[in-house]
Amino acid sequence: MKINKLYIAILLSAGITLQGCKDNSFLDVPSRENVEANDSEQVFTPEQFVNGVYGMFTSWDYSFSYIGITDMISDNADKGSSATDNGGDKADLDNLTYTTTTGSFKSMWTRWYKSIGRATQAIEYTEKFGLTDQAYKNRLIAEARFLRALNYFYLVRGWGDVPIQDRDLIKREPASEVYAYIEADLQFAIDNLPVKSAYAAKDLGRATKGAAQGLLSKVYLYQSKWQQAADMAKTVINSGGYSLEKDYATIWRLAGENGPESLFEWQARGTSIALGIQQYSQVQAPRGGLVKLGWGFNTPSENLLNAFNAEHDNIRRDATIIFRNSTLYDGRVIDAGVENAMYNMKAYSSANGGADHTDKNVRYLRLGEIYLILAEAANEVGNSSEALNALNTVRTRVKLANVTTTDQAQLRQLIWKERRLELAFEHDRWFDLIRTKQAKTAMAANGKTFQDKMMLFPIPEDQRIQTPDMPQNSGW
Repeated sequence: MKINKLYIAILLSAGITLQGCKDNSFLDVPSRENVEANDSEQVFTPEQFVNGVYGMFTSWDYSFSYIGITDMISDNADKGSSATDNGGDKADLDNLTYTTTTGSFKSMWTRWYKSIGRATQAIEYTEKFGLTDQAYKNRLIAEARFLRALNYFYLVRGWGDVPIQDRDLIKREPASEVYAYIEADLQFAIDNLPVKSAYAAKDLGRATKGAAQGLLSKVYLYQSKWQQAADMAKTVINSGGYSLEKDYATIWRLAGENGPESLFEWQARGTSIALGIQQYSQVQAPRGGLVKLGWGFNTPSENLLNAFNAEHDNIRRDATIIFRNSTLYDGRVIDAGVENAMYNMKAYSSANGGADHTDKNVRYLRLGEIYLILAEAANEVGNSSEALNALNTVRTRVKLANVTTTDQAQLRQLIWKERRLELAFEHDRWFDLIRTKQAKTAMAANGKTFQDKMMLFPIPEDQRIQTPDMPQNSGW
């Protein structure tokens, strides 16, 4: 039984490779270009196919292109590194001078569609393999559908109308249809995934019911489906499966990986720190000086620092920003000779020491954000009491005074500010600015000119060359 449908949009020609991060046992999968279920040399299990989808998060794309189009492009971050090192297209992203040929867009468009193709193949393979344990079969399919939904969520937020691969490789479906497709995948995942505590230790990091519920609440938020977002967020909060980490800074350290607050993380840590998410920490680690840990890209902006200071938010500031001429929690000294004044603490790996591969899990979704989803959604439906309770739960952890206003417009602005401070460098700031229509004002305050066409990313020029009938986004 050959697996013929690869569903890869970009260039329409990429093969699949079942290769993942070997730091977690469930990601320890072989590499193979062509896979047949009845191959006499090796038969791949459905679980290995699903593991290959997780492995897509460990690639170089997530260490450079990803941080470029999610952080550097926003008011939270500057390009960093040295003034003469543009990082390919990173100066263009930072300065909002990017075009249809900006390579980071092509890289992530390709990565997300390849991941979707791999997830769809895993679903089809699992469905046809002949598994007799229906619960196990449905769990594997649910994991793949969760991962497929996550990748489509990036695409629809970035580009709006996009192709749905198993329908048409070229036709751009309305964003509403893409969201409906995502919702269907996540609902199946919710119905068929176990809770976090039900997994064996070897499977820690797999998608869970709570992860699917949390992602669905976020998907509802981005569509302004306020009541549904609030209801799903409350389902996660009230499930009893998660709790806020008491110390905010711990979330980003070894002790916080897959901790009580974590709904979903990209797994990287294991017995060897030489394997993991390729260069995620190194690319963002302090550059120069005596430490020489990394390349120094994606540095916190003065604008972000001022936002922390204006709120007197020292706890989250110091858990988010590495300052020049300081000593870190593990005793490492960041001397006065490093090239930039600030670096991203949330990407810092104490054990990594500047190695090419990171041992640090990337936190994708956590309970702190779920509380803020509930706060925003509850405020929008007029439930200020519920909104304040959720908002102040997050603020209390970092020793900030309770918000008391019940004015909907004022509370909305305060919740948006809280999202920025709580979730800085968690790769959602740009999408939040677009969603809340703050981008033009926020980027102007950061000294950058936002154009209306930037409400959506440009379809990569290479994709348009391969599929000229695919329409470009307006203004590009």
